[in-house]
Amino acid sequence: MMFADIATEEKQRVLAELGEVKRLFASRGWFAGTSGNLSIRAGEFASDSFNFAITASGKDKSLSTPEDFLFVDQNGSPSETTRLKPSAETLIHCEIYKLTGCGAIFHVHTVMNNVISELFWDRKSIPVDGVELIKAFNIWEEEAHIEIPIVSNFAHIPSIVPEITDRLDPRIPGIMLRKHGIYAWGANAFEAKRHLEAFEFLFEYVYRWELLQRK
Repeated sequence: MMFADIATEEKQRVLAELGEVKRLFASRGWFAGTSGNLSIRAGEFASDSFNFAITASGKDKSLSTPEDFLFVDQNGSPSETTRLKPSAETLIHCEIYKLTGCGAIFHVHTVMNNVISELFWDRKSIPVDGVELIKAFNIWEEEAHIEIPIVSNFAHIPSIVPEITDRLDPRIPGIMLRKHGIYAWGANAFEAKRHLEAFEFLFEYVYRWELLQRK
């Protein structure tokens, strides 16, 4: 879809939702040192043609300014003239949108998600057994078991993308980069936020349970 075909009010809605989510997550300390990135798709979706707004690179996410976000296309290139640079990890967002057709992707770095990614790195996934918040992912089986994928974290972002393509699980709306952070997505901002909060809860549960088991 051409960026010019997206209604102004749709663009404004996306930017307003991103601003609200950014403020909430910043208040929780989830953007240490300008880390993390947020995006919400705007307009119609085709796997080879879509646009989304994403956090600009290097900005203090505890502040709100007119330069917080920019729109990019399916290749991560700016959709309109701007001096802003998209997040270095924009290509990861592009790939997740292409694979899932989701409406929003939220990525944060927390101490807990970094620790848990290293704790289970040899397994390449984080196991969760029978915890109630698995239902946040619309998985309703009694005592459900899930495995949250962990992928390598390379300084060269394009090297990460093929591993995400290979490891993404359609049932699990998230993927972890080792010692980096979780990417969570959903059909819209509300659902992506719900999924991200559920992941962070589950990471802490699994970590604490693992400590108890090892005593």
